Amino acid sequence: MSADDVVELPRAFSGQRLDWRDLPAHVRRRIADLAGSQVSAETSATSGFSPGFVAVLELADGSAVFVKAVSPHENPASPELARAEIRIARSLPDEVPAPALLWWHDDGEWVVTGWEAVHGRTPQIPWRPEELTAVLTAVGALGELRPRHGHTLAATPEVLADDFTGWQRLAAAPQDSRSLLADGLGELGRWALGRMDALVRWEGQAPPVLAGDHLVHGDLRSDNLMLDDHHRVWIIDWPHASVGAPWLDLAFLLPSVAAEGGGDAATVFAAQPLAQDVPADHLRAALVGLAGYFAWSSLQPDPPGIPNLRRFQSAQAGATLLWLQTLA
Repeated sequence: MSADDVVELPRAFSGQRLDWRDLPAHVRRRIADLAGSQVSAETSATSGFSPGFVAVLELADGSAVFVKAVSPHENPASPELARAEIRIARSLPDEVPAPALLWWHDDGEWVVTGWEAVHGRTPQIPWRPEELTAVLTAVGALGELRPRHGHTLAATPEVLADDFTGWQRLAAAPQDSRSLLADGLGELGRWALGRMDALVRWEGQAPPVLAGDHLVHGDLRSDNLMLDDHHRVWIIDWPHASVGAPWLDLAFLLPSVAAEGGGDAATVFAAQPLAQDVPADHLRAALVGLAGYFAWSSLQPDPPGIPNLRRFQSAQAGATLLWLQTLA
């Protein structure tokens, strides 16, 4: 991949983030009660795609907590994602480098979660080699883990069954939709449209490839990773977690890494221990499913409260298709 192939991914949030005073009074009171102290200051998150309230709250007793508060008013899907993250937190083993869920509140409208506050930052973009090495090591360790005994996580093929039908949907869509894909992705879009039959066939091979018994985050990218002051990598935002093949998080992360200047995805993947026993046709099927999901999603109307999501998905589709060109 040349420098000209690097795709700029949207990183900063540009949706409907709320400040502390934007929250209803009863929600603020409940947060203070659960936190055990009054709120003295807030530092809002500036990355990611979650609408609503997302901030580190400094408390009067000197402690801190990372709080998310969402309601259907910002985005109809956000409360269910928050509820999923609450359920999933119970299934994560202790070895997972994820902030602990300290408390939560759900009144049927507002869903509020309080997490261990991790003081750090997302990786520098373009990627620094030492930070990428640390992240790849953490993702490699994650690929060795299984959910906690008695977990309630769904299987990855089940979770992605609907998402990984993008090429099928595009093949059945009006010509206008396919033209929009070509307009958005240029030569990459035209390359994909010229191989639609093969992409649909490979996409159909994805479900068994995704299966396994390992913990899968399912949404790794730079804004879901944090490096703390001790150079430890933290993996955050787990509402899409499932149980599947151990190499999936690595494969699904690398298109965004390549797009953000972290090196050629195929080369980086091949160098990782998790990749050593992955058949090429399995990798191809998984990446075709991922690319189709992003390509189809990028053509949909903007979801409420997240106006930059479709641009991000288009860029992710392009980055994944660049890798796929080496496998097709």
